[in-house]
Amino acid sequence: MRPGTKLGEEVKIGDFVEVKNAKIDDGSKVSHLSYIGDASIGKNVNVGCGAITVNYDGYNKFMTEIEDDAFIGSNVNLIAPLKVGKGAYVVAGSTITQSVSENDLAIARKRQENKPGYAEKIRSRAKATKANKDKE
Repeated sequence: MRPGTKLGEEVKIGDFVEVKNAKIDDGSKVSHLSYIGDASIGKNVNVGCGAITVNYDGYNKFMTEIEDDAFIGSNVNLIAPLKVGKGAYVVAGSTITQSVSENDLAIARKRQENKPGYAEKIRSRAKATKANKDKE
């Protein structure tokens, strides 16, 4: 816990979670390996493993607001400033750059695309680059 952190009643903070300048209200849970900075989290919110409030753009810090009963899936990046509305659901693996309205579902990730045989091309290119560097 870093300065400016305020925790409500029955809040659960998992292992390896960093909380800075954030208010986490009653009954909310922040799973392990998460970073919650410059944020306000309402009541009964679930923040999944590896979720991050991305609060700094290199110059300024911005707030993330997550309202009551919202669900933030694992490995979600919330790019501040933004607001996740009451009861909203953010799908795991998403990078959210816009506010999510009350009771909306947000998903922001490209569909997986498999490229047959492409791994060998990547390996060959990497080996050739390494061989050239080793010669220098």
